[in-house]
Amino acid sequence: MMENQELFWQALERLVAESEIVIDRPKQTAHPKYSDMIYPLDYGYLKNTTAMDGGGIDVYVGSDEERTVKAVLCIVDLLKRDSEIKILIGCTKEEIAEANQFQNHSNNMKALLIYR
Repeated sequence: MMENQELFWQALERLVAESEIVIDRPKQTAHPKYSDMIYPLDYGYLKNTTAMDGGGIDVYVGSDEERTVKAVLCIVDLLKRDSEIKILIGCTKEEIAEANQFQNHSNNMKALLIYR
């Protein structure tokens, strides 16, 4: 089982390494539909990838210069009735906690944090 887990993280690292990170919601900016939701970290997606919502795979990018995958958030959105992952890249433990809290702020959206 440990082998499968490591292969999963290696696959995510490869996906990130081979993709351009596009930050379309910089840290401290408001969500486009919900102005009271302020992003705690740079938020964007991996260009030329596909997620459940048809856009690119979502990422949070932290302040750590070493841009490795630190964790993922598995999201269930009851309003959109979908689920997806968000990759946390270069995030400190504090930044991971901030992203997790941000994704769990609503009764309609819940996240499960999985550390590498």
